[in-house]
Amino acid sequence: MDEQASELQEKIRQQFNFGPYPRIPIDRSPQEEISGLYIHNLVTPYYLRNQKFINTENKLILDAGCGSGYKALILAQANPGAKVVGIDLSENSLELARERFKHHGVETAEFHVLSIYDLPQLGLEFDYINCDELLYLFPEPAIALQAMKSVLKPQGMIRSNLHSSIQRVGFFRAQEIFKMIGLMEDNPEDMEIEITLDFMKALKNGVDLKVKTWDSNYEGENQKEAVLMNYLFQGDKGYTISELFTALRNADLEFISMVNWRQWKLMDLFREPDNLPVSLAMILSEASIEEQLRLFELLHPIHRLLDFWCGHPDQAQPFVPIAEWTTVDWENAQVHLHPQLRTPNTKTELVRCITQLQPFEISKYLPVTGQSSLIDSSIAACLLPLWESAQLFPSLVERWQKLRPVHPVTGESTTPEEAFDIVKQALAGLEESGYILLEHLS
Repeated sequence: MDEQASELQEKIRQQFNFGPYPRIPIDRSPQEEISGLYIHNLVTPYYLRNQKFINTENKLILDAGCGSGYKALILAQANPGAKVVGIDLSENSLELARERFKHHGVETAEFHVLSIYDLPQLGLEFDYINCDELLYLFPEPAIALQAMKSVLKPQGMIRSNLHSSIQRVGFFRAQEIFKMIGLMEDNPEDMEIEITLDFMKALKNGVDLKVKTWDSNYEGENQKEAVLMNYLFQGDKGYTISELFTALRNADLEFISMVNWRQWKLMDLFREPDNLPVSLAMILSEASIEEQLRLFELLHPIHRLLDFWCGHPDQAQPFVPIAEWTTVDWENAQVHLHPQLRTPNTKTELVRCITQLQPFEISKYLPVTGQSSLIDSSIAACLLPLWESAQLFPSLVERWQKLRPVHPVTGESTTPEEAFDIVKQALAGLEESGYILLEHLS
């Protein structure tokens, strides 16, 4: 690590010692943050990469830059049976992390004052590495990615993110201003925060910088954290999709997926995606994943974070997309419910809907698609065994025939072929939304 990088690291350490992040109360449990648990569950990226289900028991997870430990707690609760190791530069932050885990009775964790550059000192290899809201602070992201790769198991995965230089441009402009007036020469503290707030409040409401960066958070109870993490953030830097992929190539890592992949679909930006001019449709169909993401970023830069999963190259297990499965593939499929849906409250509501012949709003219990998703009560009854354990596809088809022995309109007997198609269509839709995981058994 060169002298410039060392000086920046020290500034960042001081900033987070002064203002440990995130400032979430110790007693707050992430159990109700279903979307966060879904993202941090190792099952989610592993399935996206391999179309296989993975058991989290005895997995070793690293939270690199764990701060005050809230994300580490999410990782622990999202991955039952796994052990979490947290590292951070800030001693004050780690004290809060240890206190947080003690309060919640989670003993399968350990925390170390350590830089990402020094990860090999742990002598450990990890199944999963979470590096959230940190990578963009490194002078060269590829070097940090290489350091994490050096302690990643061959089948392991890294989740990390970079600030978007396009979406976050207003804050980068603001940071330049506050550097100019001397608020970031040393570690910003209470006085610098007050000056920043006074400065922004003094601007007319129509001033472009205020329009694009100011909101009520800066006058609320968390104003200190909000100001430090935006207007006065030491080392903050933005990147583009192209720069993200360049960093992955330089680190010899393979892109797996954007973490919020559903919100990065290029075709969703067009009014009639199925009726595009032929020349445009051809260009888009031939675009690589990197090119599609770059086009999305340029057309609709709504994402503050370029949030992604990656891993060692050539480690993904080959699979046939669900849309291309044959009848034989379906007959040899095992069906899993995503673990974040397997909760007592979800099952209780499911049983109520089945009993009262009402649709089950599955998106209420796993809000990951950005829209409401309903399951017909009959389909819900067919899938009820998934709340206990994974099921073979043929067993669900048999269950459907028992639940619906005759067609409700014609009164004729339900044939095995009809039951097969109905259950297949239901599962394919739920798999696409991420509620169900379909695994082909060899």
